[in-house]
Amino acid sequence: MGKKVIGELKLQIPAGKANPSPPVGPALGQRGINIMEFCKAFNEKTKDMGNFNIPVLITVYQDKSFSFITKKPPVTDLIKKAINLTKGSDNPLKNKVGKLTQKQLQEIAEQKLEDLNAVDIDAAKKIVAGSARSMGVEIID
Repeated sequence: MGKKVIGELKLQIPAGKANPSPPVGPALGQRGINIMEFCKAFNEKTKDMGNFNIPVLITVYQDKSFSFITKKPPVTDLIKKAINLTKGSDNPLKNKVGKLTQKQLQEIAEQKLEDLNAVDIDAAKKIVAGSARSMGVEIID
């Protein structure tokens, strides 16, 4: 029989930059996880993922061991990178802050497809387009 799971933890940590300071240290420490062991493993796995915050799902076992799964960067981060945007619009309906081409939309949708609740690439593109609109980014041809 497998190890008994006693909890799950979701964090977003900059790729290759996990360290014991908050939020990582306290979140893992209170569950008895070896913080440095996690940081080392996470940093090794994410060192080539660029300058993104990486969503990570950590499973904690009764014996204080852990496993983790990394996801792709959030859609909004991928959109910002694609069009060199520092932040979304304060009023997306009135103030447009950028334009995303169909090609960029397709690339982001393909990159995120496995993490999205989408059956195919067209559904994924709709989700990405919705995120773009909520940031004040227009989709252009």
